[in-house]
Amino acid sequence: MGKKEKGKPNPLGEVSRDYTINLHKAVHKETFKRKAPRAVSHIVRFAQKNMLTEDVRIDPQLNEAVWARGIRNLPRRIRVRLQRKKKEEDDGKGKYYTLAQYVPVDSFDNLKTEITKQQ
Repeated sequence: MGKKEKGKPNPLGEVSRDYTINLHKAVHKETFKRKAPRAVSHIVRFAQKNMLTEDVRIDPQLNEAVWARGIRNLPRRIRVRLQRKKKEEDDGKGKYYTLAQYVPVDSFDNLKTEITKQQ
């Protein structure tokens, strides 16, 4: 992130987006006992990259959805709602944090990234 240029909108602000993350591709060739922890850390890295925040908080339902079938047998894909929110407390880096939540879906066919709300 750098200086704000004239005429360009501020890239940060409170926003919420739904993404489908392919966990199967993220943990390919990973040892069985490391699959679920690596999947969670992949979700964190994905959120940092797409929402431009260092602080990412995983919702307990998302963690349970990743770990639901154990450490070895992950869901192939998972639907995640990433919400960039303003920090209440003033500690650490940045003014915003990202909250990652689980979105249950029946099928992953024809799902696109959706901006659910923008404030």
